[in-house]
Amino acid sequence: MNDCMSSYEKLKKFKIDSMDLKINIIAALVAAGRASEVQAAMKALKVDLTTRALRDTRSFELAYNSACSLIENKKYSEAKEQLDLAKRIGKEELMVEDYGEADIEYELAPVSAQLAYVQQLQGQSQEAMQTYVNMINGQSADLSSLAVATTNLISIKGTKDTADSLKKLDRLIGTTTAPNQLHLVENLDYKLSPWQKEALYSARVLLLLHANKTEQAHELVRGLLGMFPDSVFPVLLQAAVHVKEKKIHKAEDVLSQYAEKRPENSKGLLLALAQIAANANHFQLAADSLSRIPDIQHMPATVATLVALKERLGDSNAAASVLDSAINWWKNSMTEDNKLDILTREAAAFKLSHGRDEEACLLYEELVKSHGSIEALAGLVMTSARTNLEKACGRAPRHEGRCSRGSEEAKGKEEEAEA
Repeated sequence: MNDCMSSYEKLKKFKIDSMDLKINIIAALVAAGRASEVQAAMKALKVDLTTRALRDTRSFELAYNSACSLIENKKYSEAKEQLDLAKRIGKEELMVEDYGEADIEYELAPVSAQLAYVQQLQGQSQEAMQTYVNMINGQSADLSSLAVATTNLISIKGTKDTADSLKKLDRLIGTTTAPNQLHLVENLDYKLSPWQKEALYSARVLLLLHANKTEQAHELVRGLLGMFPDSVFPVLLQAAVHVKEKKIHKAEDVLSQYAEKRPENSKGLLLALAQIAANANHFQLAADSLSRIPDIQHMPATVATLVALKERLGDSNAAASVLDSAINWWKNSMTEDNKLDILTREAAAFKLSHGRDEEACLLYEELVKSHGSIEALAGLVMTSARTNLEKACGRAPRHEGRCSRGSEEAKGKEEEAEA
């Protein structure tokens, strides 16, 4: 497919103003897994995507391929508009050519499959699933659309009806005697994009694991590693097979080695490694893996996980440092969705429970100044009572008696403890 694109690039130099050439260039980009380049290419080719222009040129394929690029860029609403347009114009074109309803449905199956996929991405799983089921059971689609519908249906169903899902996929996968070689039936290898093929094979690996067919899963993963050397997903699947076999150290080694070789492409792998290691009580490896992902260090979920891991390792100082670093990051952040108050509360509670009263007191002071909540004020009074009784009473002017009694009680308990 990349060779095809090279040929089109040479033709573009001759500045041939052909709609067929433009359609083929855009389609080749999508098929080559380069859908992210489509919008720029259409702009350079001066492609007009208005309804009138598409009708005049009778090219619903342009709207379809434009939608594919929009999906890759996560512009789902715009993609749906383009797909609806493609379906409407395509139907008009085919009716002019005297196509029957069944034939029109067959010809526009790729558009229908992509519309269902957009619904799936937007959380309308039931509607998408119904479209996939109708396409598969009614055989009202070309083989490539059936492959897409089958893969997407399985992604919604998960491991339900594993045997049936494996049968559906087996109809699409060809047999070969060559080791670690994968190919699909008929001409599917040339009709599906690289990521569509990867998704199809990956779905089969996950189903094989659920069916406890680990040897078949291993064989398929070896083929995927050769077919998609730059993708992280086969590496994740390889680790998943090892986990299924309870070979945790092997899974950890696979992920660690890849992360060392490709640090720029390892965020998902490091998250998986952290989870696998934590589940195996390998807390140091789990913490180290999370710490290697710079762009999530300040996020509350990451901070909470790292703090918990450090505590399991008996290193409360390191846990406190994680909280301090995150707070400093949010203090310097200009984002609207600032998490400073959340992390400051958590840090104050942590430090209070670990005997860092002075540090906790300072954090509660900051919360009272910025937020003024009753919870923050209560925390400030509590920590002040431990560190500075006069300050604690000063923080609760309407409750001087209670503060004094509370301070005396606290002091009495401390004396009893010392005794």
